[in-house]
Amino acid sequence: MSFEITGTLVKKYEVETKGESFRVRDFVIKANDGGQYDNFVKFQTTQDRTSIIDDMNEGDEIKVHFDLRGRQWQDKYFTNLNAWRVEAMTAGNTPAAPASNNDTPGGFPSASDEPMVEADDDLPF
Repeated sequence: MSFEITGTLVKKYEVETKGESFRVRDFVIKANDGGQYDNFVKFQTTQDRTSIIDDMNEGDEIKVHFDLRGRQWQDKYFTNLNAWRVEAMTAGNTPAAPASNNDTPGGFPSASDEPMVEADDDLPF
């Protein structure tokens, strides 16, 4: 089951190596949930996903896609928020657009970039 949340990146921890080959990295966001109190949420990344926040800076608005994971060990229960994707957010609270190579101001496509549509299609609408 996947979830997503937006917020401000508050803290990035260094990558830790556990054992010979297992890597883990944590980070914390301040969630934009509009509640009365600050809501700080800590996420975990593992293995090759430890680099997904390398390009993010503390203070950046981000959207985190994550899974909820739980396990039992020695009669204790643990819950992790396992982040698997992070997106930078723009001022309009939408994911940042990928870089574009066109020369249009702001990187927006022009009318000439519109795809050509064949008028001879046989769609019923």
